[in-house]
Amino acid sequence: MSVPKSVNHSIILRLEIDKEIASFGQIATVIGGLNGDIVAIDVINVGRERTIRDITVTVSGQEHSDLIVQEVKKMSGVKVIHVSDRTFLVHLGGKIETKLKLPIKNRDDLSRVYTPGVARISSAIHEDESLAYSLTIKRNTVAVVSDGSAVLGLGNIGPKAAMPVMEGKAMLFKQLSNVDAFPICLETQDTDEIVQTIKAMAPTFGGINLEDISSPRCFEIEQRLTEELDIPVFHDDQHGTAVVILAGLLNALKYVGKNLRDCKIVVCGIGAAGIACTKMLLNAGAKNVIGVDRDGALVRSVKYESSAWEWYADNTNPDQEAGPLSDVIKEADVFIGVSGPGVLKQEDVKNMAEGSIVFAMANPTPEITPEEAEPYVSVMATGRSDYPNQINNVLCFPGIFRGALDCRASRITEEMKLAAAKAIASSVTDDELNPDYIIPGVFNEKVVERVRKAVIEAAYESGVARKDQQHTRKINTESLEMV
Repeated sequence: MSVPKSVNHSIILRLEIDKEIASFGQIATVIGGLNGDIVAIDVINVGRERTIRDITVTVSGQEHSDLIVQEVKKMSGVKVIHVSDRTFLVHLGGKIETKLKLPIKNRDDLSRVYTPGVARISSAIHEDESLAYSLTIKRNTVAVVSDGSAVLGLGNIGPKAAMPVMEGKAMLFKQLSNVDAFPICLETQDTDEIVQTIKAMAPTFGGINLEDISSPRCFEIEQRLTEELDIPVFHDDQHGTAVVILAGLLNALKYVGKNLRDCKIVVCGIGAAGIACTKMLLNAGAKNVIGVDRDGALVRSVKYESSAWEWYADNTNPDQEAGPLSDVIKEADVFIGVSGPGVLKQEDVKNMAEGSIVFAMANPTPEITPEEAEPYVSVMATGRSDYPNQINNVLCFPGIFRGALDCRASRITEEMKLAAAKAIASSVTDDELNPDYIIPGVFNEKVVERVRKAVIEAAYESGVARKDQQHTRKINTESLEMV
């Protein structure tokens, strides 16, 4: 039986083995025959007659896991004591916690961090609210806010089920850019309620990262918050995706020797990410972008119910190409997919221009697999970690918020996003650039600092940075901590 493996899912089987009846070799044969990959073996207890071992096995999913457990249970002399899913184990009790920056050891400490000493701090902030940035957590804290309506690959699963995703985002903020992030999932999907709730809690935070909010509500929510708050608001599903796609595309075009202004670019999937990506491409200099959705290319001659689509049709597709994807993809230099699995066919790729570039971003199954596309394209990228050229938002949001917080930006401008994209692209040197390496890896240590510096510079040029520029330079760029 052939079952595909996935490095993202593994289980731990705790087995009691009767040494006279069964052997580990027999167990390994059964698991291997089911295409399970044994990656670790730990001896828990050894007796004269029995041994207890933990066996870690990589599996493709729950069905594959159940099959392996079922077959091992059938073995004579083998007792399955317990089955643990390693992914579930790392989520027990949540993935983040709060810590004290200094201990409270005695009454004197207590009097300074709480009553009565804290009254002096509160009074100082009351007289000058800007002191909240230096005397509270505000200067280094971001809220990761979701209503659980559009969780990647899962859809509208609600706020409780979305919390593990937001916790993971908070972990990445902390590890990669030393930004303290709080996951906040709201029990409402009403646009007005979401806006009012975020506005009400904004005094605590230095920035708001919107996450997994469905289109088209996400556009209005972000726009209203940007207009009504004095801290940066960033919908990562839109702008993070757009920034990293542009970064990868800049390098891909460099590799194939083409200019962005001269390229015919087809964007498939005109939702939040597709619209944001198109705006970034236009701001970067693209002239011929064609948006395609289920009913074909968007054109000015059609009246659309969505105001976002009306804007799109008015600002793209200069030659007014119409028809399905298979028509407009002909002689295209670039395909960017933020839609669904399998929508781009091999025949479509064959019809693209020479030196074509395909970014198939649908997750977990892309618009076309690299195996299908690679014989006919010059550069291929996906959103998956198991293929080269992963387009991942983690390359963007830590550095953008680190920079925005460090210069105390009031908002994140188009110039800041464009600067971030160019900074990410610059992390791949000319010597490193090749078809399988157009975008840096997610753990590339250069990226956050490059993005931070570029964002700060663009913030000052845009007039949205509020911290004295000389003071901002005092940031310790090695540890990304305030000094």
